Amino acid sequence: MSISHEYSGVWPVAPTPFTETGEIDLEGMKRVLDCMIDQGVDGICILANFSEQFLLSDDERDQLTRLSLEHVADRVPVIVTASHFATDIVVARARQAAELGAAMIMLMPPYHGALLRGTPDQIIAQFAAAGDAGLPIMVQDAPLSGTELPVDLLVRMAREIDAVKCVKIECAQAANKLRALIAAGGEAIEGPFDGEEGITLLADLDAGATGCMTSAMIPDLVRPAIAAHLAGDRDTAKDIYERVLPVINHENRLCGFRAAKAVMKAGGVIKSDFCRHPIAPLAPEVRTTLLDLATDLDPIALRWGK
Repeated sequence: MSISHEYSGVWPVAPTPFTETGEIDLEGMKRVLDCMIDQGVDGICILANFSEQFLLSDDERDQLTRLSLEHVADRVPVIVTASHFATDIVVARARQAAELGAAMIMLMPPYHGALLRGTPDQIIAQFAAAGDAGLPIMVQDAPLSGTELPVDLLVRMAREIDAVKCVKIECAQAANKLRALIAAGGEAIEGPFDGEEGITLLADLDAGATGCMTSAMIPDLVRPAIAAHLAGDRDTAKDIYERVLPVINHENRLCGFRAAKAVMKAGGVIKSDFCRHPIAPLAPEVRTTLLDLATDLDPIALRWGK
């Protein structure tokens, strides 16, 4: 089923594969991107939190940006995450993404640690400066930043900053916030998305979300639910959601970004699901349940490399 909205569908986050000794697996990264394209995704997001961006050096980040955009080569749109506390660094990342052919950047509000937070005016100034690079912006409203982005601030951003096109809502009670955001922002909210692997997807679609940023574990199985709902077939969307929810719940509650890598390793996409310290590996019991739940669904990632 096709999806016609400009900012809609499933735009999963690409995991970053490492070798067993912790180096970036560049060939594995290419395979990840190829697998995601074969999953039928509407776009790919790189260097996000589920890409373990907080475990990458600046040089590695630069290398992955260049490799990913060159390898995808416009087969699907690519979002580059450009978040940083320093506005100058955000702007530099946004400009690099534009120069290399990205379709969009994603930004969390500026924060550092537990106490440094941008004020509303500082947040708007940073996003406006990033928008001058010429790419659309997806605002990432994520608990990880510890920065509250109330509806009135998000609407102000969408109305005052031409580049702000999409908002990804990942906070608690996302559906309530999405519904309020769409009601208050109207046409200024061009791409209301949810996140958190789609764990509240049906409620968020009911609230008006047009897209979802999942992990790369089962986007091929999530996308049909979005397409059905946007086409007015909620019953089909509900049936699909109920089928995939157990593995998404397991991913969200017990695995995080390690789930997609575990499934991709099992499916021969990557050689290792290593995560850099201080991230702990998945407990064997958690991994076993994850793969059992995924096997029942037969996702592309679990058989792509076999």
